[in-house]
Amino acid sequence: MYEYRKLDYYNYDNNNYNQPIYTKDEKPASLYDPYNGFIRGNMFPNLYNGYKLNKPIDVTPKNDKESLKLYVDAMCFAAHDINLYLDLYPNDKDMIELFNAYRMDANKLKEEYQMKIGPLLTSSDALNKVPWAWDNEPWPWEN
Repeated sequence: MYEYRKLDYYNYDNNNYNQPIYTKDEKPASLYDPYNGFIRGNMFPNLYNGYKLNKPIDVTPKNDKESLKLYVDAMCFAAHDINLYLDLYPNDKDMIELFNAYRMDANKLKEEYQMKIGPLLTSSDALNKVPWAWDNEPWPWEN
């Protein structure tokens, strides 16, 4: 199974639910790792506000397929969230490098998932084959 750092209980005593943590001139010095950013919905600790959710829920995959999918989702989320940051700060060289690293990792993981398990999207190259491969797996109620 894929390894990722489990939930670190960072900054959970925030009971000021509607108070933003963001400070205008603060450059992100550190980010959550992709998994922790994914379960929080935000890669930037200085922008995270838990709003009534004192502790995000840890996702525990049941098998290798779920573990790989979780890893794909987390890497795609991390790349996308940093992409949004770069829309505002396009000259941040460190974040551009991190975005490219996460994007390349996400693409590799997507390819690995499609080779081992099957297509992720209907626009996938894996579906350009005969027979149609999208519905080769058992449906959830068939398990």
